[in-house]
Amino acid sequence: MHYTGTIWRPPYEASSLLLEVTAGCTHHCCKFCTLYHDLPFPFKMSPLEVIEADLKEAQEAYALKNQQPSRLFLTGANPFALTSEKLLAIAALIYQYFPDNKTIGCFARITDITSKTDDELALLRQAGYNSITIGMETGDDEALTFMHKGYLAQDIITQCQRLDHANISYRFFYLTGISGARKGEKSAQATATVCNQLHPQLIGANMLTVYPDSLLYQEIQKGNWQEAKELEKYQELKILVENLTIPVQFAAFGASNAIPIYGKLPQDKENILLTLDKIITTIAEDDLRYYRKNLRHL
Repeated sequence: MHYTGTIWRPPYEASSLLLEVTAGCTHHCCKFCTLYHDLPFPFKMSPLEVIEADLKEAQEAYALKNQQPSRLFLTGANPFALTSEKLLAIAALIYQYFPDNKTIGCFARITDITSKTDDELALLRQAGYNSITIGMETGDDEALTFMHKGYLAQDIITQCQRLDHANISYRFFYLTGISGARKGEKSAQATATVCNQLHPQLIGANMLTVYPDSLLYQEIQKGNWQEAKELEKYQELKILVENLTIPVQFAAFGASNAIPIYGKLPQDKENILLTLDKIITTIAEDDLRYYRKNLRHL
């Protein structure tokens, strides 16, 4: 199998077959992100012959175990940026080697949806693309602009409503602390306003961790931005959960979260809020900060 650099996947894709079709990110300028700094290029697509070779190798490996994957996850920061023609060609190869596969997932940027027509989205859904993961980060326009995300809150609403119309399900990544010190409430409320107009399967919270090789670290050194305290981030999560009115899974898992949290809204809202209250009132800022400072990699 061909893999380039560090391979990232959401925690819930642990049982999916990971297939490299792209490496890197088409945007590659979010100030907080260091995930693809180990690559010598910003973005590339794997040749179809390489993708097919990997599928053949995976097919042989699964055959030895008399198994078949039910889902493939395409690796790279945003494979959904590829044209619909290329994504459909990749899907055709997948079903050639794994005819019983049910769905295809990947990471996507909001701008990847913008570049596709409604008819193209419908074709991609028919080809199995579903449950894609989108790093929305926040609904706070000020933070989105400062961090160079390349879209605003209304873009999230417009494009994800198009996914809803195409019956392509999606999961959000929310970046706790992205708005900076003393602005967590603003970020949480703005994000809830966005999400309440949509139908995400899951809102997965990741906590901002600032690394020295990020553009955000440079902004901090210049005095242009101040990081929120760890307990502020948990207060932010509490406000987000309080303001969500849609049925959705809520999770704070992955290495960036010192304390894993999971539940379904609305039925588990009270328990999630009690957990967040317990963290806020019983865990010291210094202990949480120690975890953050010693988190060598996400």
